[in-house]
Amino acid sequence: MFWNSKGYNPNRDIPDLKGNVIIVTGGNVGLGFETIRQLAKHNPARIYLAARSAEKAGAAIKQLKADNPNAAPISFLHLDLSSFESIKAAAKTIQDTESRLDILVNNAGIMMVAEGLTKENYEIQFGTNHMGTALFIQLLQPILRKTATINPQTRVVNVSSASERMAPEDIYNFDELRTTCPTRHTAARYCTSKIANIHYTLALAERFKDVKYITVHPGMVATNLHHEASGFFLKAFLNTAIYLAATPVEKGAYNQIWAATSPDAENGGCYAPTGLDWKRSKPSQNHELQEKLWNWTQKELGPHL
Repeated sequence: MFWNSKGYNPNRDIPDLKGNVIIVTGGNVGLGFETIRQLAKHNPARIYLAARSAEKAGAAIKQLKADNPNAAPISFLHLDLSSFESIKAAAKTIQDTESRLDILVNNAGIMMVAEGLTKENYEIQFGTNHMGTALFIQLLQPILRKTATINPQTRVVNVSSASERMAPEDIYNFDELRTTCPTRHTAARYCTSKIANIHYTLALAERFKDVKYITVHPGMVATNLHHEASGFFLKAFLNTAIYLAATPVEKGAYNQIWAATSPDAENGGCYAPTGLDWKRSKPSQNHELQEKLWNWTQKELGPHL
């Protein structure tokens, strides 16, 4: 039930993606890699694998092409979500190169890392997972909305996490988010960034009806994301939990693949594996919190738009 409740089969259930231009962030490993692998089988015009490392992305593209020589063209897009400069450059590349963008899967993120700051001095997890993703979406809004005039299935899929339930009670202390949040555990910082993904996606869905804005959580999946976790005991716990209970990556990617391609996925939808309504926490459904995050984020991003 947890990972394949609808008997989902991407080979059968992904529709023809002829003409579609797709971006998948964090596409060189794990869920992003598998998402590209599956989407590339269904005739899109081009897929952009967005990642920080050109070397790792190149190796991933080589592997994807070896696995399926007849797959769609896959191009590397340099993207570091902890740097607004990098995000702006990536968005400009798409705007200068493509006339359309049908699917944006914001899969990239970091998890439970040591204290740090992004280039613009946001807490590293919140800054990367939320602020960086939000800026990337906003900069690509014009081409997404243009595409929606010819493809009503144009969409943005943001990958969150069921760990949003463990976000601290005082979720958004906005002044603190311009620091390393030294008084909060790394898990609390991560969970804050994940509930922010939900709130921001819902805010977008309320304001822009032409593009579908969708949030998913993949379940517990055997990716390598937890390898960056800070703290010996935290890393040991995550390794054990994933070994005992995690879904393989090939099936763990089903939910975001479904959300990226199914006509049944709705604007503002929040989905659990696979394609089920996600039973989220009460704070994630709090509209006042959602609007506070939206207004603060837009004010922060304003000079960069």
